[in-house]
Amino acid sequence: MTPTLVRQHRTHAGAKPRVDRCARARDWSEIQERMLVPLYEAVYERLEVGTGTRLLALGCGSGLSLLMAASRGAAVTGVEHSSPERLALARERLLPDAWGPRARADIRIVDGPPGDLGAAGGAETPAYTLVTAFEPIGWAGDSEEFGGLLRAAIPLAERGAPVVLAGWGPPERCATASVLRVAGKLADPLRGAGSRRPTLRDGLEEVAQRSGLRLDGSGRVACPFGYADTDSALKGLLSTGLFDAAITATDRTQVNKELTEALHPYVRGDGTVWMPNVFRYLIARVP
Repeated sequence: MTPTLVRQHRTHAGAKPRVDRCARARDWSEIQERMLVPLYEAVYERLEVGTGTRLLALGCGSGLSLLMAASRGAAVTGVEHSSPERLALARERLLPDAWGPRARADIRIVDGPPGDLGAAGGAETPAYTLVTAFEPIGWAGDSEEFGGLLRAAIPLAERGAPVVLAGWGPPERCATASVLRVAGKLADPLRGAGSRRPTLRDGLEEVAQRSGLRLDGSGRVACPFGYADTDSALKGLLSTGLFDAAITATDRTQVNKELTEALHPYVRGDGTVWMPNVFRYLIARVP
């Protein structure tokens, strides 16, 4: 696949840096995405995901959550409209060419919003029994943008199906919160130009209720962010997209410098980086 190069604006003269979005998607897949595995496992265990589950994943990214559900026997469909580079990695992981003789017909990866599922499908797909949005609100986009995707997905699920939304836990229990403040501080001159903020305490409930869902429980999961070294931590954190506005407002060198300083308290004696975090998930039901 030919890398997509995007020029980013800088506030001072000089050559404009280029972001290799394919490399960043690979960093997400190889470094950052696995940090959410405890969240995936907790939800799948609680909802008894397995044979008979028809899962629709919103913002499926590079497909690790789908792979885990498929390994439990679930039929899975992933949609991703914001990162074609991550989607390409999901296809490598999940579609028939990757599985060879073990290829499964009940795995679908769709480039676009939920409304595109019908056009991509062929035969009519049975209603989904579970909808997930694991990438925390505030990573993939703001709550209004995500609410539109969620409302488009709800008619595709059967009545009473659980819908799972994810978000950050309390800031005092998320070591990464102090690191993410670097993004807000550096992006402040471009406030509103794309910087992401963690969801508020009741943010998940508000999104669910505005979408017409019925609340049905929640949970918290420890999701520590652990990295082999500071360089790996920088690649992983930058792959989330949370620092894009900061890079635009300053430059990659400045963001790397301040991120490295913010990470210093979490660097252990052996050079690894360890940041304890708690994530929260909400279970709502399709009425």
